[in-house]
Amino acid sequence: MRPVSWGAPISWEQADPFASLRKVGQDSTVLLICITVFLSYLPEAGQYSSFFLYLRQVIGFTSETVATFIGVVGILSILAQTVVLGVLMRSIGNKNTILLGLGFQILQLAWYGFGSQQWMMWAAGAVAAMSSITFPAISAVVSRNADPDQQGVVQGMVTGIRGLCNGLGPALYGFVFYLFHVELNEMNEEEPSDKVLKPNMANPSDERSIIPGPPFLFGACSVLLSLLVALFIPEHTSLTLRSGAHKKHSNGAQSHALLPPAHLPEGKEPLLDDSRV
Repeated sequence: MRPVSWGAPISWEQADPFASLRKVGQDSTVLLICITVFLSYLPEAGQYSSFFLYLRQVIGFTSETVATFIGVVGILSILAQTVVLGVLMRSIGNKNTILLGLGFQILQLAWYGFGSQQWMMWAAGAVAAMSSITFPAISAVVSRNADPDQQGVVQGMVTGIRGLCNGLGPALYGFVFYLFHVELNEMNEEEPSDKVLKPNMANPSDERSIIPGPPFLFGACSVLLSLLVALFIPEHTSLTLRSGAHKKHSNGAQSHALLPPAHLPEGKEPLLDDSRV
């Protein structure tokens, strides 16, 4: 019995999603894209880990209001990534769409950092929905400029950067909250919402009442650096990343194609002749 073939063997880079990060510096455009993704997604990953506790314990949202906030921002994000994104990419181009999305992200993070009222959070949530167009626009740049055989490599780099931010972002936000003495603890569902303490609003003279959300301001500074890096991304470029194995395979294929046909004994012809197929 012949063994069952389960397809091509999985390479080491496919098994390890972070293996492709070692190739980031091979192309300058890929390096700029990865830096842009890192600086912009790092605060976003940290925001996801603590933002809803922040809304309840600092701003004073109830559980029902938080659920409504998530639903509304989610619907607005879907509209932004489907309707608005297509219009922007056709009208102003890929690079300008990325810059616009980063600008919206800076605005919403600064709004979260300085905002102390509930209506401010709702307004910043609408801006956050518009900032969700950044990563789809970056993916579009990669898919349009990378070679067909390099799509997986470049997309793997971007995915690896996002995975790295998923680990560093929550740690960064937790550390900044700790530095400014803002404690976000898991709340008991049976505890009434009117008993929730709001340490940032207790004393108007306290510096924390001026900046209720310090980590969001740090995130806004990070996205500002990301915007400056994105300015150097060329509008039209060719992402040419070549691994050693790919080069070896290509050279081997070319050398094999240049080899002269094997000499056959007189009177014998090959079983399959290309000219007869």
